[in-house]
Parts: sequence; C-alpha cells; structure tokens
Amino acid sequence: MGRGRRRMATRVCASLLLGHAAALQAPATSRAPMTVARAEYPMGGPPGYYTGPERTPLLDAVIEPRDMNGLSTPELKQLAHELRWDTIRAVSKTGGHLGSSLGVVELTVALHKVFDAPEDRILWDVSHQCYPHKILTGRRSRMGTLRQQGGLSGFQKRAESEYDCFGAGHSTTSISAALGMSVGKSQKGRAQNNCIAVIGDGAITGGMAFEAMNNANYLQARMITVLNDNGQVSLPTGTPSAGGVVPSGALSAYTSRLISSKPFADFRNVAKGLSSLFPEEIQQINAKIDEYARGIVTGGTLFEELGFYYIGPVDGHDLDNLVPILENLRDTPSNKPVLLHLKTEKGYGYQPAMTASDKMHGVAKFDVATGKQFKGAPPAPGAPPKPSSLTSIFANELCRIAETDRDVIGITAAMPGGTGMDIFGRRFPKRTYDVGIAEQHAVTFAAGLAVEGLKPFCCIYSTFMQRGYDQLVHDVVIQNLPVRFILDRAGLVGNDGPTHHGSFDLTYLGCMPNLVIMAPAEEVDLMNMIATAHAIDDMPSVVRYPRGTGYGLEKLNGLFGLKLDALPEKGEALPVGKGRIIREGRAGADRKVAVLSLGTRLAASCEAAEELENSMGDVAVTVADARFMKPLDIDLVRKLASENDVLVTIEENSVLGFGDYVLHFLALDGLLDDGNLKFRPMVLPDTFIETATQFQQYDQAGLNAKHVVGTVEKLLGRVGVPAL
Repeated sequence: MGRGRRRMATRVCASLLLGHAAALQAPATSRAPMTVARAEYPMGGPPGYYTGPERTPLLDAVIEPRDMNGLSTPELKQLAHELRWDTIRAVSKTGGHLGSSLGVVELTVALHKVFDAPEDRILWDVSHQCYPHKILTGRRSRMGTLRQQGGLSGFQKRAESEYDCFGAGHSTTSISAALGMSVGKSQKGRAQNNCIAVIGDGAITGGMAFEAMNNANYLQARMITVLNDNGQVSLPTGTPSAGGVVPSGALSAYTSRLISSKPFADFRNVAKGLSSLFPEEIQQINAKIDEYARGIVTGGTLFEELGFYYIGPVDGHDLDNLVPILENLRDTPSNKPVLLHLKTEKGYGYQPAMTASDKMHGVAKFDVATGKQFKGAPPAPGAPPKPSSLTSIFANELCRIAETDRDVIGITAAMPGGTGMDIFGRRFPKRTYDVGIAEQHAVTFAAGLAVEGLKPFCCIYSTFMQRGYDQLVHDVVIQNLPVRFILDRAGLVGNDGPTHHGSFDLTYLGCMPNLVIMAPAEEVDLMNMIATAHAIDDMPSVVRYPRGTGYGLEKLNGLFGLKLDALPEKGEALPVGKGRIIREGRAGADRKVAVLSLGTRLAASCEAAEELENSMGDVAVTVADARFMKPLDIDLVRKLASENDVLVTIEENSVLGFGDYVLHFLALDGLLDDGNLKFRPMVLPDTFIETATQFQQYDQAGLNAKHVVGTVEKLLGRVGVPAL
C-alpha cells in the first residue's frame, strides 16, 4: 500500500472509530427488528390523495450524478422524495415496473451520491428497478418514452447510457459481471476500483450468484454486493404451493432470520467492524474495539462462510446511515469482497403500492392519486365477454385435468403469476412447486418427478427456458422422460423488449430428438394441446404459446372457420404430428399458393389469403396450420408442395426454426427437384427487436398480413423486386 493511501486509511479509521469512542462504551441500544423507517414525507393514497410535490427544485438541478456532490443529508432526503414521485408520475403515463423501483429510491440516491459512476460500476440485477437510476443519470426528460417504440428500455442497456455498465433483464447475473469488472480493473492497473452489484433476495436464490460469490473470495477481488431484501422472492410472493405461502427457499428464510434476530446496524457499529478491513497496524490500534464489535454486529453468517465481509441488516430507506456506510466501504483499502444486507420495502413511499398484494410490481397506466390502473373499459351491456388471457386459459385447463389425475404437478421458477401457476396453486397447493429463480433446478427437479411416475408440467417463459438448456438436453431429452414444458411468452412480447422475447425456442428445441413440439394458433387449440401433452406419457413434450389474449368466439369462427356454438369447456387430445387445413383455396384458379403457419401467425395468414384472392382473380390461396413442428406432418407438407406453385411458411421464431425444418424435409424428400415449387420461409429477422407494442414489432419483423401479401406477390411476379 502506498504511503498516501495508508495515511488516508488511518485518518478514516481514526475518525470513524476513535472519534466515536464514547458511544462505544456501552452496547448499542436495540431497536425493533424487521421494520423499515417510515417516510418523513406524504405517501399518497387516502384520505388526502396526495399526488406528489408541486415543484422538484433539487431533482431539477441534478442533470448527472455529480450534481449531487454538495447536497447535505436533509437535501438528499428531499431529493429522494422528489425522485420517488417523479418515478410514480412517469410510470403512471407509460406503465412498467413500479414497486421494485420505489423500493430502491434511497439506495439509488445513496449510491450515486457516494460513488463516481460511470467510472465506478453500479450494476442492477434484473434491472427492472432501475427507473430512479435512469432519472438521475440524464434520462429524466425521456422517461415519457419508457418501454415505447424508439424510447427508453425498461432495463439497463449499455447502448442507452454510459451509466448502464451492464445490460440485464434476466436475473442473477450482477455478481458475476461485477466480479469480472473488478478483476478487469485490477488487470488494467486502475487505482479506482469500485464495483457494486445490487441483487434482490429473489435473484440471489439463483445458483449463479453463489458460483460468483464462491469465486470472488478465491480471487480476493474488491467488490460490494448489496443484497436488497424486500421479501418479494416470487411474482407474486404468497402463491399457495407445496412450500406454503412464504417466499421460496431456505435462503429467503435465512435472510429473514438474520433481520429478525438483530437490530438494524447503524454506521457507527458498522465502522467498528470495518476495522478488520484496514491495514494491520490500524487493526492493532483498534483491536479492543474490534473484538467487541464483531461479536455484536456481524456474528457468523452464511455469507462470511463464503468469504464475504457481511454487514447488516441495514435499513435501506435510512439515508442517515446508508450514506456513511457506503462511504466507509468506498474508502476501505481492502480487497475482501463485502456483502451489505439491506432491508427494504417494495413499493415504499407510495401507499397504493405498499397496500397492493403484488406491491404494484408491473402496472399498466394508472391514476396517481388512487393507484387505480387503466386496463380497458368493461364490455358494453349485452356484449360478449372479453377473451381471457392465454395464460389463464392454460392454467384453467391444467386445473381441469388435475381434478381427475392426482399425478399432475405444476412447477414454476418464481413466476407463478406470469405462468398461471398462481391459479393452479390456489386450487392444488400441495401439487404446486415454486423453486425460486432456478430454471436449471426446475428442469431437473421435473425430471426426477417423472422418474417416479408423476406428470410434471414445467411452466417457464420461453426466454427463461434458455437458462435450463443443458438440463433439458442431458436430464430430460436424452433420458426420454415425459416432462411437459409449457413455454409462455413464445415470440415477441411487446414492451419488455429483446431480453424477454421468446424468439429462439423452436431453434434450440427443434434440433433435439425425442421431443414433441406444439404451437397453438388460438385458445381452443391451446386447451387441446395441454390435453395432448398430458396424454403423452412416453417422451418429453413442449407447448409454446404467446403473450396475449384469446380471440373470442366470433373471431374464432370468422377467421378460422371453426363453426363453434360456444367455447369448449375442455380440451381434447390431438393426433400427434397432424396439422389441419384452415382455408381451402378457391377452385379453378391458374396459380395456387399455400401458406403453412405454425403458431401465432395463422390469423395474419388467413387475412392475407382473403386479400390476395380479392385482389387477384386467378390466384387461389390455401392456409394450413401445422400445429406440430415435431413430429412434422409430412403428409400435409407433401400435399401442399405437390398441389401448389408457391409454398410459404410463417412462424414467430428466429431463423433455423420451423421453416428450415420444413425446407430440410422438402429437400430430402425430393419435392424441390423439379424446380416447380417456389418456397419462402417467413421468420423473425436476424436482429434483436427493440421495445414497442406487439403489433409494431410484428410490423418491424415483417410478419403482419401485409407482409404475407407482399411475399406472395413477389413469388408470383406480380410486383417488381428491386435489384440488390
């Protein structure tokens, strides 16, 4: 250590330790555990329906974090108040992740006050809580574009700001990334090395967090992990399951015990314990104080066993203590990794969020005064009910099946609300398993259940299934175990953007043997495919379905010709590997076209077929629904290839998915050899599609009805094709 730095450490330690010697003569007074500080400012809601400060003078003066440098602690508290309500107002106009952002307002202010971002690296795990961070880092004027086409991302994004040092959207990545940055700074010989990973009590249940913490101690890398403990492990926490209604996992219970077993630490007690991070001679000066303090403040914790210096629990809404504690950590010369354990409250400072069952985690546009969300007007009197969400249709069908089959098990990886497992859990709590944010474990856990003769339905978003890919191959497919994978949010998802699109599942699943892959085009077939998956008991199966709602009876009959008098009450198992003709092309046409759809683009295909036949009298357009990617309905493909001049496949998936699977069969079967068939696959473009509405994203991807029309017109030579 250099002489100047050694002197600095001595001064810091002396001021923080010896300067408070009088206060250390007696044990610190205990305060009530498990209670975060109440706000000094109005929280909104009844009876007065406060809607925030009329003016925001401090926030107006913060264009970038360094503008906070001269602010006093009372001014920081006022800034946090202004920032909280600025966040509330912004999200009320766009929708987004509200509760998580409100819970870290004070932490965000403290981090940007103490550390020198972007040189100091601040990482937000998942980063759905990063709205206050965006406001303080020069993006306040653009918050009205949040999660809109061409606007701000709802997550950290490196291309958006130099303050977003690491992009996110999926969980449990922050500690690994911060460790890599810390080691990178050391390798580059940079004197300033502060890397801070903020991770929640849900995300830290993922195994990757512990892999990183284990490695951090081994590398003796300088980094700070902030554990933001708000008791909201799953979405929503409190779903009935085999583990009860408490947050998933032993780790959550462990951190809760840490909080309840000791009072909140204040910065003076933290400073006593920090002496062990200073050079040896300073430790000797304060050995007596340190011996007293470490027994009182930290004790032995799991995190210390992993090699981290544990500090906590600390009230994450108390700037009086939070700022000096972070300053202590910034100024310590030690390379020992530190874990700062904060207790926060999701939705803090906004009464409607604090009293909501989900803490207003993800919201539509809402009224600031009441928190009431604008989710569309109810149907007019006498009008048919609005179609249900596809997630609820799946969950209710699974409940129906489970009523007569006690072997049916539901599994979710901390997303019961998003996957429908909250509905299943309320009906069958003892057969519902929330494994936490642990997709790898979820897949192999399901495999183990299948070995014992149970029928597990492993319900995971398509984008999150990527995290359990090796387990799917090694533990399920190779062993041919009948696990049913239900992949919600397959395809484009709208405002959550590229981290949440289910763009790749047909590609990464289609290459595997021993796997049935189904994709419903509408809600009746979703029910049918859940029944089909239940019936398949000799191999694994997948049902992928999109985000959104069903079509409703009128559209089902009008678009797809289903001729239903009413929506069916239950699904019927389908013949495996068999598709269907939805629309026959008209007879007597000179040119014949077939559109073969898998999944969600069937409606666009039918609309395009009608437009093509209306505009071109000599063209007939047949539309077919493949239903299955594997096994492929080769009889249907042969029929379409032999009876038509043009064959177009369409899917909501990347290249190397269904269309390539069909093309591979056509080539091997010799159906392209005579040159009489023109074939085109329509897939998602080879790029990441950014935040927008789903329809806007389909437009950008070229998968709406007009794009089907244009593709067919080009293949028929009815429009000019620009020279490349």
